[in-house]
Amino acid sequence: MAKKRVIKNIPAQVQQQQPGIERKMKPKPLAEPEEKAADKKLQGKVAIITGGDSGIGRAAALDFVKEGAKVVIAYLSEDLDAMDTEALIKHMGGECLLLKGDIGRPAFCNKIADKTIAAYGRIDIVVSNAAIQFVQEDIMAISKEQLEQTFKTNVFGAFYLTQACLPHLKKGASIIYTSSVTAFRGSHHLIDYAATKAALIGLCRSLSASLASKQIRVNAVAPGPIWTPLIPSTFPKKEVAKFGKDTPMKRCGQPNEVAPCFTFLASDAASYITGQVLHPNGGEIVA
Repeated sequence: MAKKRVIKNIPAQVQQQQPGIERKMKPKPLAEPEEKAADKKLQGKVAIITGGDSGIGRAAALDFVKEGAKVVIAYLSEDLDAMDTEALIKHMGGECLLLKGDIGRPAFCNKIADKTIAAYGRIDIVVSNAAIQFVQEDIMAISKEQLEQTFKTNVFGAFYLTQACLPHLKKGASIIYTSSVTAFRGSHHLIDYAATKAALIGLCRSLSASLASKQIRVNAVAPGPIWTPLIPSTFPKKEVAKFGKDTPMKRCGQPNEVAPCFTFLASDAASYITGQVLHPNGGEIVA
């Protein structure tokens, strides 16, 4: 078995605009699967992934394609990153559809569902992954505009996308929300972000109960510190250089270390799992 690639040191760096550009990151996040598909766990399935142009979303898209799925990637404005992801998918012999827009708008979420059905005739997997975050040390510094923007993207976008796709989901379909370790242990400087990620856990658990009789599963993944474009576009340079080193494993994770969680939850291997959360977080114990 080939030795797993690990990145332990990340130099100080910063980006001025969220959700960040993967092309500008040094080193580049590890997104491509390290293992080849054995049994094509997602053969014939169609997956929608928001924020699929980079980071965890890109890695999930590549892992899905490795396992035989066709993917629809929704992204906000990062055209070059989206095209890079598309090129990687095509290089793997896969199929994808790129859709640009704001998931905080119900009309765009409806467009995602409609375009997916028009292109592929079905929706089997919905991954609500896109998110933003803004550092504020004091809750009093969080403006009305920041609060609304964070919830609009992180929570309302997930809700609108679920509503848009649900009429097309059949028995065996899977909905997966990207939450965060901050939903469980909080974050003193990402208060509104942590609140949105906790809201997704409530949505996951409630919706899983609502859809269990239809045999549509709903789960979540709550990553710890993962090296994605959101990090250099959120934190100061010195914080980026220390990112993830306070975990038990003393490093941040890579997107391709999180992607298999999504693949597992999307596959029939997780047929008896719903309303649950996976925690790829470098060893932090959370409730």
